Amino acid sequence: MKPLHQLNVELGDRSYPIFIGEQLLDNPALLTDYIKGSSVVIVSNTTVAPLYLDKVISSLDTIDTRYDTVILEDGEAYKTLDSVNSIIDTLLKKRHDRNTTLIALGGGVVGDITGFAAAIYQRGIHFIQIPTTLLSQVDSSVGGKTGVNHPAGKNMIGAFYQPQCVIIDTSTLSTLTKRDLSGGFAEVIKYGLIHDEKFFDWLEQNIDELMQLDYQLISQAIHVSCQTKADIVAIDETEQGIRAILNLGHTFGHAIEATMGYGNWLHGEAVATGMVMAADLSERHQWINPEVKLRTINLLKKAGLPVHSPDEMTIEKYMQAMSIDKKVDRGIIKFVLLKQLGEAIVTADYDPKLLEKTLLES
Repeated sequence: MKPLHQLNVELGDRSYPIFIGEQLLDNPALLTDYIKGSSVVIVSNTTVAPLYLDKVISSLDTIDTRYDTVILEDGEAYKTLDSVNSIIDTLLKKRHDRNTTLIALGGGVVGDITGFAAAIYQRGIHFIQIPTTLLSQVDSSVGGKTGVNHPAGKNMIGAFYQPQCVIIDTSTLSTLTKRDLSGGFAEVIKYGLIHDEKFFDWLEQNIDELMQLDYQLISQAIHVSCQTKADIVAIDETEQGIRAILNLGHTFGHAIEATMGYGNWLHGEAVATGMVMAADLSERHQWINPEVKLRTINLLKKAGLPVHSPDEMTIEKYMQAMSIDKKVDRGIIKFVLLKQLGEAIVTADYDPKLLEKTLLES
């Protein structure tokens, strides 16, 4: 099948395409055209490999390349340096060199781990992203953020390292659980909140059909999401400025994930709650009107996402976890907040008393 959509992440000589459409894994050339070198290592997990590994191998057979596989355990709890080391072990034991291409076949955890392994093996080898969850398709597979978690903080170990291409086969969404699909929509909704009011309006109008996997609409939502992120990454690849707005809700959300235990709350669930908290704090500063927060809550609910903080999260737990966030600058926690629907800022200019009320009442 030919891609329904194609766009590029413009980064000079490190630019790369993103392909979006149904049954793309049945098109061998789409993958093999971007394999550099004579050998491949496919990294997947115990859930995704039984579903799609054979299709990737069939594509590799068309160019008669040598390949090995690494199958990781599934889940955020395995996004660790131990998992990275298991990839490195295979690369070394099977005598893979700088001409090897890694293929990440799975969700965001697989993509982040594989990308990080590619960044550090022999100081950098090529890799390709084949994201199989909605969350990874619209967020983690695009932009070159790679890495793993530390028990004290999410994504605290990593590197910026871009793939050769991103192949988004929307057919893989049919095997997701309803919970995983909902988790992906948190990141889709985020793009409307931070950058595109018309896209937010469109999501409100089409959320029921999107949740029922209308593939034409899904592909359009993925395309807009990826284009928004690609445009921002092209301006600020290493998150020195505008790229940080992509973290709307993430400071609160990462605190929830780290405190509750990775995997107990899905990333999208934690981000959804975090975005409501960001909207709440924005409203308390009178930067947005109450309607924006209400519309955010209603859309997230329709997408099957939580909008309230876990009962176990106290002000103290939030502050402890958020103090390790990557946006902390000289001891001051920065937040991504809304100035209006479709416009976000990164700021430390907030009232700590209002933050305390948000943490207490969300």
